[in-house]
Amino acid sequence: MRRAGPLSGAQRGIVLLHGRGGSAVDVLGLMDRAGLPNVAATAPEAPGATWWPSSFLAPHAQIEPHVHRGVTAVMRAVALLEAEGVPRHAIWLGGFSQGACLSLETYSRAGEGLAGVFAFSGGLVGTGDTGEPEEDALYSHIPKRFDYSGRRDGGKVWLSVHARDPHIPLRRAEDTASVLAKMGADVTKTIYPGTGHSVMHEDLAQMRLWLGA
Repeated sequence: MRRAGPLSGAQRGIVLLHGRGGSAVDVLGLMDRAGLPNVAATAPEAPGATWWPSSFLAPHAQIEPHVHRGVTAVMRAVALLEAEGVPRHAIWLGGFSQGACLSLETYSRAGEGLAGVFAFSGGLVGTGDTGEPEEDALYSHIPKRFDYSGRRDGGKVWLSVHARDPHIPLRRAEDTASVLAKMGADVTKTIYPGTGHSVMHEDLAQMRLWLGA
């Protein structure tokens, strides 16, 4: 677990999650890039620098044990911030790529009362397989179920993805926005034109706007 920002007395906090092949140090660099020195940030480290060894679109049975461990790690980081005095309603989740997927999944499964999510190039993993055939719109993977319980009223979600992201199908990003909106979250979906898979200037500006408020 790595840290950035104040270790005590912070009014806002965020748990940041790196992508495949990244690190806690890498993703914590977003705090400097967004200009947020007064926000308490913590970042768990994935074993072997990957939260799961396959695409997040993989069959449920293949990916679920890894997702469960990841969600547990994220919630431990949330508990750490709470223990240091950051109220739950002022704690955000955020991440890039795999980290964005895990942040969204954690928020949907266990994030009641949290401030919201910054998901840069990500989508929900899902709670099971639908049993339907593979779809081209999901990069030849099978559709997933999104059976989450509880409400996320008052939470904010920033979900960004490129129109042709090599790892995140636009269809899954759109489904993610719809699922979270139905759970009561205030979802802002941003689709960047063209091909890409990266954190954009607009993403950092939104972090600065919501976390710096």
